[in-house]
Amino acid sequence: MSLFTPDLGLLFWMVIIFGLLFFILAKWGFPLITSMVDKRSAAIDKSLQEAKEVEERMGAMTAEHERMLAETRKEQSVLLKEASETRKAIIEQSRAEAREEAEKILAEARVRIAAEKESALRDIRREVAMLSVGVAEKILRKDLSEEETEADYLAALVDEAARQEPGKTLN
Repeated sequence: MSLFTPDLGLLFWMVIIFGLLFFILAKWGFPLITSMVDKRSAAIDKSLQEAKEVEERMGAMTAEHERMLAETRKEQSVLLKEASETRKAIIEQSRAEAREEAEKILAEARVRIAAEKESALRDIRREVAMLSVGVAEKILRKDLSEEETEADYLAALVDEAARQEPGKTLN
């Protein structure tokens, strides 16, 4: 029945161990994870900005094509019928190419964004798993049957964690 109603001593040490684990994660784990997410977010934002710039350039190219067509019509006023047919063909071709190019660039950006997102999630999962395994390894490395041994071990773990460089897993 002690599993369903733990005694006060067990509850106390469970709270202490949880507090230490949360402190370690808050001190070294969470900042590392959030910085990785921020870096990935910046890369995604940069990709989106590049896609917008390409779209703007495509708009400028379309405007340039239309300007050139207007000049061609002025110069070819004598051959109005031929110029009209040529203009229609060029406009359709330019629009089709612009649409194809814009769709291609947007598709590449979407694929790149999805790949970066998946990579970020994979990195976060790997880091969390490594931190969890490190902490569990530290906790299970020593027998904690005596209170004095347990207190000494917890103090040693806290000292070791304090000396640890941020970004490295506990060994």
